[in-house]
Amino acid sequence: MAVTPACTPSLEDLTYPPGSLVVLTGLPGAGKSTLLDRLYGLRGDETRPVSAGGVRVIDSRQSRSWWAPRLDPLPAPLRTLVVHATHMARICRAVLGGHAVIAHSRGTWPHILYGLAAVARLAGTGLHLVLLDVDPEAARAGQLARGRVVAAPLFARHCRRWRALVARARAGALPPAASVTVLDRPAAGLLRAIRFDGR
Repeated sequence: MAVTPACTPSLEDLTYPPGSLVVLTGLPGAGKSTLLDRLYGLRGDETRPVSAGGVRVIDSRQSRSWWAPRLDPLPAPLRTLVVHATHMARICRAVLGGHAVIAHSRGTWPHILYGLAAVARLAGTGLHLVLLDVDPEAARAGQLARGRVVAAPLFARHCRRWRALVARARAGALPPAASVTVLDRPAAGLLRAIRFDGR
């Protein structure tokens, strides 16, 4: 497993084998959707995965937009569960269909990473992680800017899991991933492309 550290000024392109599953993960509000918007020209109002240059781009906003406003009468936890299940199902379907996939995920739950790694293996490919590492204050500001704020107790749990995940990644101890790249906000701003043409 390769780990690329944060704060790498020369890191402008990330390259992965064809057909890989690349999961862009980070705290809620870290800027994952913003990065996908910039790299792939997403508008943010799509309701289905977007094909861009032979890659399936899957953001959880797509599932949220697909279900709205049909889920409005449901309690917030149930809405979140339905959107998350739809998002994960779309990722699995695309990977098993043989597509190269770049997907957004909060990804602080270990079982999600192990589950996606298992799906990638089943499809004969690998899971690659891009960790967008920002401090909790910046992530909270991002939540406020987008108008969706995670409840404080839940966000605190995300932060604890995230710190443990990044520490394991920097130590090279994330067994479900074929590679891990850790980006801070400046490094993410330098990223020009995620390519699927490497060996």
